[in-house]
Amino acid sequence: MLQLTADLRDAMVATCVRALPEEGCGLLLGSSDGVVMEVVASVNVAHSARVYEIDPRVLLHTFRRADDEGVMVMGVFHSHTHSEPRPSPTDVAQAPDPSWHYVLVGLREETTQVRSFRIENGVVSEESVEIR
Repeated sequence: MLQLTADLRDAMVATCVRALPEEGCGLLLGSSDGVVMEVVASVNVAHSARVYEIDPRVLLHTFRRADDEGVMVMGVFHSHTHSEPRPSPTDVAQAPDPSWHYVLVGLREETTQVRSFRIENGVVSEESVEIR
């Protein structure tokens, strides 16, 4: 299960909306038990509405901060602007860590959807998202 506050969910959604028409993206800082403490926005350096790539400088800075502050990079989020918020084959192939939470922000429909998934050895499983 992924747990986060409404403010953090709204920060993810805002990052993704600001990136339109491209996919928005960023990292999640938190704990190993699935509690998100911070959302770190990134520019999508792929500059695409179909794929995303976290800025390498944001990656490096966020991992260093996590080490310094005793928290962990626990996942990534990005938007799907033209499809259902479910990991695409590209998302699955590029999933770097089976312990991560992969959050998808669906912007295709009028009502924004926020869903979280785990991806391990190419197998995708959805997990619940609890807004606290």
